[in-house]
Amino acid sequence: MKPLLIIMLALITIASCAPEKPVKYPETKKVAVADTFYGVPVDDPYRWLEDDRSEETAAWVEAQNEVTFSYLSGLPGRDSIKSRLTALMNYPKIGTPFKEAGKYFFYKNDGLQNQSVLYMSDSLDGEARVLLDPNTLSVDGTVALSGIEITPDGKYLIYLISRSGSDWNEIFVKDIVTGETLPDHIQWVKFSGTSWYDGGFFYSCYNAPEKGKELSKANENHLVKYHKLGTDPANDPVILSEPEHPNRNLGVGLTEDKRFMIYTQTESTSGNSCAFREMSSRNKTFIPLMEGFESDFTVVDNIDNFLIVHTNYKAPKYRILKIDSQNPQESAWVELIPEKEYVLQGASLAGGKIVLDYLKNAYTQVDVFNYDGTFDYTLELPGIGTSSSSSGKKNDAEAFYNFTSFNTPGEVYRYDFNTKTSTLYYRPEVKFNPDEYQVDQVFYPSKDGTKIPIFLFYKKGMVNNGKNPALLYGYGGFNISQTPAFSVQRLFFVENGGILAVANLRGGGEYGEDWHKAGTKLQKQNVFDDFIAAAEYLINEKYTSTRKLAIQGGSNGGLLVGAVTNQRPDLFRVALPAVGVMDMLRYHRFTIGWAWASDYGRSDDSEDMFNYLKGYSPYHNIIKDGKYPAVLVTTADHDDRVVPAHSFKYISRLQEYNKGNLPVLIRIETKAGHGAGKPITKVIEEYTDLWAFTFYHLGMKP
Repeated sequence: MKPLLIIMLALITIASCAPEKPVKYPETKKVAVADTFYGVPVDDPYRWLEDDRSEETAAWVEAQNEVTFSYLSGLPGRDSIKSRLTALMNYPKIGTPFKEAGKYFFYKNDGLQNQSVLYMSDSLDGEARVLLDPNTLSVDGTVALSGIEITPDGKYLIYLISRSGSDWNEIFVKDIVTGETLPDHIQWVKFSGTSWYDGGFFYSCYNAPEKGKELSKANENHLVKYHKLGTDPANDPVILSEPEHPNRNLGVGLTEDKRFMIYTQTESTSGNSCAFREMSSRNKTFIPLMEGFESDFTVVDNIDNFLIVHTNYKAPKYRILKIDSQNPQESAWVELIPEKEYVLQGASLAGGKIVLDYLKNAYTQVDVFNYDGTFDYTLELPGIGTSSSSSGKKNDAEAFYNFTSFNTPGEVYRYDFNTKTSTLYYRPEVKFNPDEYQVDQVFYPSKDGTKIPIFLFYKKGMVNNGKNPALLYGYGGFNISQTPAFSVQRLFFVENGGILAVANLRGGGEYGEDWHKAGTKLQKQNVFDDFIAAAEYLINEKYTSTRKLAIQGGSNGGLLVGAVTNQRPDLFRVALPAVGVMDMLRYHRFTIGWAWASDYGRSDDSEDMFNYLKGYSPYHNIIKDGKYPAVLVTTADHDDRVVPAHSFKYISRLQEYNKGNLPVLIRIETKAGHGAGKPITKVIEEYTDLWAFTFYHLGMKP
């Protein structure tokens, strides 16, 4: 029996190591199209896929999905993956409460509801009743709430919805007392909230786009309008516009007491101009506070005549200014709270205090200051993690905040400014034991020697033997910080023996504007080097190995994954680029893409900028006859942030050039967008496929 057993084991081993049979991809036609940049012709044979509403593109999407879902459906363990993910996600969740007109409002999800429901109650421990259930707005859960405002008298709920994940919003108004939805219905709203004033509200929008180009045409000529309840939205007057600057976004907001209107303009994702006017004044002219777009300038609120401002102007790690509305020139500004060692990420006024959220090595520290700028105390948090700004009012002694970490689901706390105490308001019960898991933060050197922090989340008892599957996640852009946060999807990977590694790459906001700038434009390669160095660190320290390492990132992080997969295809076994920016020469021609130039630069800025972008653009740098890791690209048909054409063109060229045996596939979700508002059912389906693909190629058994 022993020789037979040895032979059988040998056959199993040989079978498990055998090269995978190559996937037969749909044939994607090529059309001779080229652009010339500074005398350099650049071929773009898959440009026809940019027309994401054509019948030809629809047929291509259907063919690609047929191949992808056929492959995914045959992977082992899918049923158990879906079952466990569903069980993990099936727990009640409550958002941070907020108070308006003496009543409490909060979001709640019973567990597997596609969208969270908005509730209200008369008291904190009173009976809560449903104010708005977005699950009733569509059969499949693809209509999501994207913003709300409760009027100060508590009479109306103004709410914004998004359909199928699009950035386009619609505004509705509901009478809270009667439950009636009013006839007021506003469309083509984008990058906007609402600001209630005098029986109506201000909002930002665009003119209706050309039919068929709603999800791809460049968004230009943003407008600020005012809608009076009960009037026809078609007649809403334009309050502010900048026709000479079509590539600017405009927004207005009001201070809590409605005394001041704040007007901001942006030309990119960072930096803004800022002006204000007093609403009671007959003079409707705005008084400028910050002109130009080099710095972030945010009016937090006002204290009597004084505007409290959070800014990185002349302070890359941010500071708090106090500006007299009657004497607003820069020479009269008072630095209320100066720049400190750590990044001042956010500020709010609550409980008669200034509450500041600092980012200390990528986790939150909350400091409380008096109105005169003197430090009062540090609010004690439950541990190392992420906390949001408090939801309290200026003169209300009560506020709420949440806290989360990799092994801590979103807890909600009530804070009493009088007693300086936090009381647990809600702790979700997820079907796992947090004591079985460990979170570490370590630092590793990048290519140029810069120390980069990285969070590691894994099960206790893990041994550094180079055999552990690992998932390396990164973003590295737009001043966005990657801080500790709970994710059921990530927990599933870790509970199955994986290591989650989240790297705080340059380009993010973890260490202020200098850290951000070090990963932008002609320094973007720093981001890729930081990510590659993170992978090398995990391998060298024997957390994992190249055959056990997967990489993941979305949006700008999808660009990251695409770029490093081209640069180091030998370093990773699996690559998961989601909704990525893959064509760096044309990204600015679609929807809001022009606003990303502050981070990326544009191909028509200069010859140097063109050469730099072309040098790392994922679509343009796929290695001909290269051998790539297993790649699963994910995108969605209603993504009008990063249009799906980026992913369509990228995967077409990757399928053409790849000569390796591992599959390179694309999963195209329908009735979904860039990610916001995605129903739970679609989240479970998507991650079932992602983990089935990843587990199979990393040799993991769910």
